[in-house]
This record gives sequence, C-alpha cells and structure tokens, in this order.
Amino acid sequence: MGSVSRGQGFRAQVARAGDFLRDHQRAIRGIQWVIVGVYVALLVIPAILPLPDRSASVFNNLTVVAQFAFWGVWWPFVLVSIPLFGRAWCGLFCPEGALTEWASRHGRGGAIPRWMRWGGWPFVAFSLTTIYGQLVSVYQYPWAVAAVLGGSTIAAMIVGWLYGRNKRVWCKYLCPVNGVFNLLGKLAPWYYRVDAQAWRAPVRRVESINCAPLLPLRNMQGAADCHMCGRCSDYRGAITLSPRSPEAEIVQVAEGSGWQTMLIVFGLMGLAVGAFLWSASPWFVTLKQTMATWLVNRDVYWPLADNAPWFILTHYPQVNDSFSWLDGTVILLFIFGAAGVVGGATFGGLWLADRLLPAAPPRPGVRDAAGQLLRSRLAGVHKLAQGLIPAAGVGVFLGLSATTLTLLQHEGVATGWANPVRFTMLALALAWSLRFEWRLAGLRTDSIWRKSGAVGAVAVGLLPFVWAWLLFFVLW
Repeated sequence: MGSVSRGQGFRAQVARAGDFLRDHQRAIRGIQWVIVGVYVALLVIPAILPLPDRSASVFNNLTVVAQFAFWGVWWPFVLVSIPLFGRAWCGLFCPEGALTEWASRHGRGGAIPRWMRWGGWPFVAFSLTTIYGQLVSVYQYPWAVAAVLGGSTIAAMIVGWLYGRNKRVWCKYLCPVNGVFNLLGKLAPWYYRVDAQAWRAPVRRVESINCAPLLPLRNMQGAADCHMCGRCSDYRGAITLSPRSPEAEIVQVAEGSGWQTMLIVFGLMGLAVGAFLWSASPWFVTLKQTMATWLVNRDVYWPLADNAPWFILTHYPQVNDSFSWLDGTVILLFIFGAAGVVGGATFGGLWLADRLLPAAPPRPGVRDAAGQLLRSRLAGVHKLAQGLIPAAGVGVFLGLSATTLTLLQHEGVATGWANPVRFTMLALALAWSLRFEWRLAGLRTDSIWRKSGAVGAVAVGLLPFVWAWLLFFVLW
C-alpha cells in the first residue's frame, strides 16, 4: 500500500506541475520575451562587429560569446532537454515559437495551404539547413549564423503573420528542427494524458483552449508533437500531465512513416554524420586534391576560384578562410556520400530485420476502398526505425558537442575526459536502441531466434555509423 500511495502522490505532484504551467502563462510569456531579446542581441550584435582575432576569448569578445552560446550550449543542450522534459523548450522558451505565435496573433489569419501540410518538410528542412550551414560555416561566423538562424526566424514570423490565428503554424509544419524534436519527444518520461471517459462527460461550460501547435487534444496519445506548454492542463477534467515509461510511446503508440524513417536513417544518422565529419577527414582532402588535379590537367580553373559571396559559400578573405566552388562541391559529395553509406547500411539492416520477422500487422485506421485494413510494404521497417531514435539523437549531440569542446579547448579547459564520456554515451544509446528493436520484434513474434536475428541484422547495419564516430574521435 505504501508504494501505491507514493506512486499516486508522485503522479499528483506531476499533475500539479502541469496546472502550475497553466496558471502562470503570463510569466511564461514574459520569460519568452526576455529570451527573444537575448536571442536577437546574440544574432545582430556579432554580425555588425569585426571578426574576432586569434586572441579573442569568451571573456573579452561578444562574437565568441555568441558562438559559445549558440553552438556550445544552446543547441546541444536543447537536444538533451527533449528526451528529459519533452518539448518544453518549444512551448516555454523557444524565441522562434514565441515570435511566430505573436505574428499570428496580429496577422491575416489565413487558411493553412495544402502544400504546407506535406509530410516531407521535416526531412527536407532539416537536410537543407544542415547542408547550407556547412557551406557557409555556420559554427564559425556570425553572418552565417544570422543567415541560418535569423533567416529561419524571419520566415517563421512571415508564416505566422500569413496563416492561423494565435497558432504556431511554422512550428507545426516547417521548422527545420520540428522533425528532430518530434522524434526525441517520444522518449520523454512525461506527457499530457487524455482520459477519454472524462472528456465525454457532460460539463456546464467549456472554456476555449488555444493549442498553439494545432494538436487534436481529444485524441492526443503521446508527447511527440506536444509543446508541453501546460495551457490544456485539466481541460474538461480530462487532460493531465503524467509520468510514463520512456519506452511507452515508441513501443505502444508510434507507427512511424516513410518520412520519419528518412529523417532518422538518412538525416540524423547519414547527412548529419557527413556534416560533422568532413572537416576532419583526410578522405575529403584526398578527394579534393584528386578533383583539382583532374581539372588543372584539362585547363579548367573556374571551380578553383573562391569568389562566391559569403551567403553561398564561406568567404572571409580577411581571415584567410574562403571556399572555392570545388570546396563546396566536395563538401556536398562527402555529405551525400556519408548519407548513402551510413544511412544505406542502417536502412539495409532494418529491411533485413523486417524480412526475418513475421509480417507487420495492418496499421490501424488505414483502409482500402472496400474497407479492408491496408498494410504498407515497409510498415514494419518504419516501426523498427523508431527504435533507432536514441542512437540517432546521441549522434547529433556528439557532433554538436564537438564544437562545445573545441571552444572549451580554446579557453584552456582540459578535455581529456571527453572521449570516454562520448563513447559511454554512444554505447548506452546503441544498447537502448537495440533493446527497442528487441521489444519491437517481440510485438511480431515470440521466437527468440527470430528476434535475435532481427536485432543482429540491425546491429550489423549500425556498424558504419559506429565506425564513423571512431574515425572522427580517435583515428582522425
């Protein structure tokens, strides 16, 4: 009885936390506007200052402060916060979300166009932003930061002004990291649980709730899309912030889709790996030299020119850092090559695992014209791909935190502890992903041999992903 009462007491405390957020929306908006002010200052001020010299430090140069804030702290640890607290960053702190909702409140309130609802935007937006950021050296230069982050923010405000009313249409459909946060949010140990019976109960008066990310509250089952803002807490006496198993959503709720599989396998585990690795790779140098020699031997010199503007390719001759057209081409080849090799092997492992298991059951609610449940040929692959979210998420964190460590080293901080921590995190994430694969395979068969074969196939497919990080952190 004691453990039951303690569990009920904990659940009550969590529910009160949701009610607290609901009751303090004005304070939350105040915090958001403070963050907006800091965000705009970190974007604008470094862009109008001279580039820092080699002696610049986080203690004496605002540009270095902004660089450390965005790429050393902000983005790596926002990623960490999502599996720990759900998408609370989106609902409580994100400056872009606050600005697009504000613009929507004062805008035209137009209907959301069909093209914006296309399911491929999370993958496309993430891929384009990742690639463009590498071409303009977004981790190093404030103009590039202003172009990538500032451009995204301006686009968010335009979309907010055009569409919706008090909504976050940009966040729902076009935000470059929405797809990543959607995936990582499935690991959160908290979600807003909807009691269907309480929802159906008659109530005297129902106050309207503004769900800014446009969620169907009555049918909400997980934390993937929820911004954890607390506005709907206790709505109709049916919605409650509740604890849950971090594995519950992926195993019991998430079905996956083709675009989510693309984002996990070819985006987070492919393109992102290539984006992090190319600058440290001797293969990149070899490929570039080989292509340059081929061009010179044929008297083709224009690709060797470094005359592209800074917003297309890195161009800062004052610090002797400019990309030629050949540099840009080789960067793209390296990134797409990594996506093909790492992502292709990972997808192959998932495909083989799916073939080793009995056929996946039909997806609920998807029927043909005759009313029969339909089963996609790759439905099983998409479900198994959900299990790779921990490994994919840790991979992105490791890549971003490499910038953190570089900045710390520049400040004289010892980082000898980094590799043991990195590989411990990678090993734990891989173990968790393989545990997910075991549980997901168990939904389709009780055979230990079939489950073992499926998990083994996924593990083999992950070998190039693991090898890439060994190259980056040890061999290169």
